[in-house]
Amino acid sequence: MDTNNNMQGKTVLITGATDGIGKQTALKLARMGARILLHGRNPEKAKNVRQEIISDSSNPNVEVVIADLQSLKQVRQLAAEVKNRTDRLDVLINNAGVYMNKRRLSEDGYEMTFAVNHLAPFLLTNLLLDLLKKSAPSRVITVSSVGHKLVYLNMADLQSKFFFWDWVAYCRSKLLNVLFTFELSERLKGTGVMANAVHPGVITTNILKKARVGSSAPVEEGAEPLVYLASSTELNNVSGKYFDRKKIGKPSAFSKRINLRKRVWKISTRLSGLTRELEKASPK
Repeated sequence: MDTNNNMQGKTVLITGATDGIGKQTALKLARMGARILLHGRNPEKAKNVRQEIISDSSNPNVEVVIADLQSLKQVRQLAAEVKNRTDRLDVLINNAGVYMNKRRLSEDGYEMTFAVNHLAPFLLTNLLLDLLKKSAPSRVITVSSVGHKLVYLNMADLQSKFFFWDWVAYCRSKLLNVLFTFELSERLKGTGVMANAVHPGVITTNILKKARVGSSAPVEEGAEPLVYLASSTELNNVSGKYFDRKKIGKPSAFSKRINLRKRVWKISTRLSGLTRELEKASPK
């Protein structure tokens, strides 16, 4: 597999890049020469990780962008900051995620798992689409999970208001990631922007520890599929797929429902406030 092609001159934004799979992905892509926009919540931690990656990769083109993705306002600020920093975006990796043991609400009043794992990448990706299209061929990679196959969506209770189980809420957010990716790919046909979702494997991350899952692989292994999807020339024209690590996998039957993914897109557009941006951008 061609995962070692040079990423020199490519700009990559990775959310949740100060720990776990995101950090390892940033390091590997920096070693390949990419300019990294390293997203995190904690400025001090992000600064330290930036220095680690620069030292390890000998690549000085690593920059920090800060945002708490549970806040839609901060997601918008992040998108604006990225546009201010760069005139191209070759790869967007939606990696950031949370696992909530108890039901909590975000700043905007949404269930936290739903807000961070789905609404944030949905809004961020849409706000950066013009930049991604301008930079085409470009890629959007969204980190999902094999757990998306274990659940269905209750459209009357997307935010687990009437029933909250931590594992179910997490897996449903991963199903939303796949539905989002499939619909995004359809909408991006002909633009040169590829969109794929990936299950990186059962990896030792903070999320997995919270989920109390048993044996798992190291984060270095979990980063490999993300690096592959970001860099491989084999995938230049591959879009709308669910990858199980480095191979195209079989998504759940539920995720293939076209009407469902369109309904999810419409609801997400409304809940994220994206409607306002679309109205501003439309010709009068």
